[in-house]
Amino acid sequence: MALAAIALAAYLLYRTLRGHSYAELSELLRSAAPARVAAALGFALCSYACLTLFDFLALRYAGKPLAYPKAALTSFTSLSLGHNIGLAALSSGAIRYHFYSRWGLSAGDVAKVILFCGMTVGIGLGTLAALALLLRSDLAVKLTGLPAGTVFAMAIGLVMALAAYLALCFFMRRQWRIGSWEIELPSPRLAVAQFVIGPLNFALVAACLHQALSSLGTVSYLDVAASYVLANIASLVAHVPGGLGVIEAVVATVLPGAGVIAGLIIFRAVYFLVPLLPGAALLVFSLLSRRKD
Repeated sequence: MALAAIALAAYLLYRTLRGHSYAELSELLRSAAPARVAAALGFALCSYACLTLFDFLALRYAGKPLAYPKAALTSFTSLSLGHNIGLAALSSGAIRYHFYSRWGLSAGDVAKVILFCGMTVGIGLGTLAALALLLRSDLAVKLTGLPAGTVFAMAIGLVMALAAYLALCFFMRRQWRIGSWEIELPSPRLAVAQFVIGPLNFALVAACLHQALSSLGTVSYLDVAASYVLANIASLVAHVPGGLGVIEAVVATVLPGAGVIAGLIIFRAVYFLVPLLPGAALLVFSLLSRRKD
């Protein structure tokens, strides 16, 4: 699966970049507005800060609350690496287990944390996807090739699914048993928090992308957000590391031009590569300290 994802990413990158020369892209990158790039970095940091709340609340859902600094350390380290490695549930999940097992969580507890975080991601993506399908249905039709009626039906289906999840958390019993599996729903307070921080995170990432693209031209935040959300759905299905190639291909389809490609390079550097080095350093430091213990 990993090899297939990398091959897909390479093909998509080649298809997106083949019409632009290295000299052209280099010149555009040098002309990027520094203030916009700094703003993109600021939104990226805000997104990672928001993601720390995913883990902080997930630990309460699992019945193993930890102090915020521990949750934040684990969240940043696991996601800064998981975003780049791909197959995030497995890659970031393994790093989460490395940290949380030191603080008394079992494999089952960590699985609950991963489930809660995954549901929060799904809620955030589903909420913004529904808005994108309703507010910019023309973009969805262009990207998917589906009829407008089908796009509208998909949006309504997402809204109903999200509303059903929230209703279950508020009005139904907390625990469900399906065969040998026992599923525990979050409390109403945690469910509401998921609907706040989930969409907020994706809105912040879209703002980071918008600022990166705006450093080289004028683009609409709504167009960028809609494109990014739809690209994320595609990259989650493909399990491509960091959405490599998928995000570029989708956004370049909606907003064509060399300036957009250069802006996407800035976005990828700011959101994926900048956090990668400190995240890797934190993991190495933790591994070495654990070996000493």
